[in-house]
Amino acid sequence: MKSSDLVVLGKFGAVYGINGWLKVNSYTDVPEGIFDYTPWQIQLQGNWRQVQISSWKRHGNGLIVKLVDVGDRDQAQVLVNAEIAVERASLPELEQGDYYWRDLMGMAVVNLEGYHLGEVVDMMETGSNDVLVLKANKTDAFGKKERLLPFLTDSVIKEVNRAERRISVDWDPDF
Repeated sequence: MKSSDLVVLGKFGAVYGINGWLKVNSYTDVPEGIFDYTPWQIQLQGNWRQVQISSWKRHGNGLIVKLVDVGDRDQAQVLVNAEIAVERASLPELEQGDYYWRDLMGMAVVNLEGYHLGEVVDMMETGSNDVLVLKANKTDAFGKKERLLPFLTDSVIKEVNRAERRISVDWDPDF
């Protein structure tokens, strides 16, 4: 399985108890949503392998999971901090104008005048809107190496061109 075919949906946290349960840090909008996607692939020592969920439940404000073939704390400890992914094909198709964050990573961001503002290296959720985190290869003419741009379609984001891996924006490079 190539990592480009996978989408990371979360990460294992600390071991919970002595019977092999693990805390789950979910990146899905609704945390329990991570359990809607199977089978899980986890990355250990640079390699992806499939795991099966035996059981899961809410615990306090978080989630815990029990995997098939993980029966004790020592076996679970090996999985702490492992990323949880699923095959891209198992994710639902998005409506026009919606994007998975992963699809935006690495895209070049260029303003309407053709000025290259940087590449998308991360995204943040602020509550009111998502924010693109851009990094330039070097400090630009405006003294900026990093920029934060609100992901506001129509007002800031003018076009997301997946084929060219480019996002066109209405943004002043001096801002």
